Amino acid sequence: MFKILAQINKVLLPSFSKQRMDLAKAKKWQMAIIGYRYYVTTRALS
Repeated sequence: MFKILAQINKVLLPSFSKQRMDLAKAKKWQMAIIGYRYYVTTRALS
């Protein structure tokens, strides 16, 4: 299930690492997206 979610996230959600965003300057909604993507990716890999 998480592998499918990870693929959907890759297509739909923005990649902040490609935009070279500084995490210290990220807004709360951006941090929420980063945290969600991190959670799904770690679960998909395990």
